[in-house]
Amino acid sequence: MIQTTQSIRVSGSVPVLLAFLGNAFLTTIKFVGFFLSGSGALFSEAIHSMADTMNQGLLMIGLKLSTKKADEDFSYGYGQERFLWALISACGIFFLGAGVTIYHGINSLIHGVSPDISPVIFGILIVAFVIETFTFIAAARELKNHNPDSSLSEILEEGDPTTLAVLYEDGVAVLGVMVALASIFLAVVTGHAYWDAIGSIIIGALLGIVAIMLIAKNRTYLIGKNIPEEMKERVIEILTADPAIEKVLDFKSSILDVHHYQVKCEVEFNGSALMKEVTKNGFIKEEYESVKDDYQEFVRFIVDYADRVPRLIGTRIDEIEKRIKSELPLIKHIDIEIN
Repeated sequence: MIQTTQSIRVSGSVPVLLAFLGNAFLTTIKFVGFFLSGSGALFSEAIHSMADTMNQGLLMIGLKLSTKKADEDFSYGYGQERFLWALISACGIFFLGAGVTIYHGINSLIHGVSPDISPVIFGILIVAFVIETFTFIAAARELKNHNPDSSLSEILEEGDPTTLAVLYEDGVAVLGVMVALASIFLAVVTGHAYWDAIGSIIIGALLGIVAIMLIAKNRTYLIGKNIPEEMKERVIEILTADPAIEKVLDFKSSILDVHHYQVKCEVEFNGSALMKEVTKNGFIKEEYESVKDDYQEFVRFIVDYADRVPRLIGTRIDEIEKRIKSELPLIKHIDIEIN
């Protein structure tokens, strides 16, 4: 769906802050649980929450820097800062979260480390499940609020990557807690410690999948992702609907920030259509009547009017740009060139 409204506050700030606070608390209690039990799955969950805390700290840095105004060095502003820091965050998930977790799980599997399980461990995981579910729902609600007319697939494709990072991380966190609960339960019931190690490896694999998804998404924004196709089509429709424009050529676009788009294109301008509109008011006819019997005056009139033509074209392009921005306010920068 074409988005036509702009968020009032920085998109993604609330879910990122909630997730940061929640994961900081969970990191502490999960590490306490690990030191009490030695559980590989719980260690994986502790590393998971620590990685999420650090990554959400990076996301907050990106959100803050992205609000800086345009200046002489960056004419279009600093909106892509959020994509850069989200990419760094995703790399952190991959190497710290997935890498350390999988390594610990494999190490526990090889050496057969047997965890010391107590009811406290299950209590910690249940608390973690509640908090992760809450922050997951907050991120989902934020995305829906900013994309009220979009389907789920459109939200996942075009939604704010910062909020999506929280959504994916907390979604995997919820799954991770369930995996940890299941693996620890199986280790207790069967007496086989390898279930705990397997849980750790599964959690690490889930983190790796999410990290790769987030890296791919932020990469597309940093290398210049196009605006949504339906928005591009609507811009071209508005342009070609004007009698003064015959054809749109070399259409280019990019996303500078969440809800902040740039468009550039070349057009074939129909000068005769523009002049026909100009002559409708009879202004030129009056001037013609005053100079038709004096060739020198006629020449001066032609020279003077030739100087007006670029201004007429410029005014018409300004009107078209205002029309586009009025209907599609997410497009902040428009550059229309005459072919």
